[in-house]
Amino acid sequence: ERTGAVEKLVTFLNLAEDPAIERVMTPHIALTTAEALAYTYDMHVLVILTDMLNYGEALREISAARGEVPGRRGYPGYLYTSLAQIYERCGRILGRKGTITFMPVVTMPGGDITHPVVDLSGYITEGQLILSRELYRKGIYPPLNPLPSLSRLMKEATRYTRPWHMPVSDQLYYAYSEGVDLRSLVAVVGEEAISERDRAYLAFADAFERRYINQGVYENRDLDTTIEIALNLLSEYIPESEWKRIDPDMIKKLRDYYAKKYGIRPTVQAVEAK
Repeated sequence: ERTGAVEKLVTFLNLAEDPAIERVMTPHIALTTAEALAYTYDMHVLVILTDMLNYGEALREISAARGEVPGRRGYPGYLYTSLAQIYERCGRILGRKGTITFMPVVTMPGGDITHPVVDLSGYITEGQLILSRELYRKGIYPPLNPLPSLSRLMKEATRYTRPWHMPVSDQLYYAYSEGVDLRSLVAVVGEEAISERDRAYLAFADAFERRYINQGVYENRDLDTTIEIALNLLSEYIPESEWKRIDPDMIKKLRDYYAKKYGIRPTVQAVEAK
């Protein structure tokens, strides 16, 4: 209601008490509606299906009732095909202006990433955003864990964003993973036993969660702001000599870009201070 999106919302509900066959049909009906809106009326449609685990459970229930030979963990052998028939209906059609962006939601039972529905969903889709219970308990919103999350299209997408998008992303990933790994070590030996370099990465990981991952519910960050926050974090905690994944020439390009866009160099000033 706040943004007016309710007026453009189409909802299909399947309740727990409804028949399993309806649970299997609901995603297909929703996607057929999305295709009509996108390819007939030239709309850009976002489809959110939650929860695909329930879809898999319904398939297993129907398969058992039909007396079919069970596959992995009791799910039917055609689970992969059924999921692919849903996930691969997103995208665009040549000659049509509309598009379909698909965001399925899958619950990991007990955090088990090897669960058949979770595993196959990750195999079929082009990227996954993994939510973290630990970040949620810390009050980080959204509680997205970047370490297990991935995008198979990022290398292609960076051609349409910024040339420094991938290097900055790689440097952030490395620095955060170093900090997260050090937390386990500190829990055993204590922070006094680690080096100054390790302490810097440890502090970076905490700041990265608070200032980069954490966002307001109604906050709308653009790409440039996101990269600026990332560079400020790196400049504040990580010596530039540790920036192994960002070429020095790329830092110069960043300097020129932000100077031209903002008339100031908030990020680069921090870099030069190192």
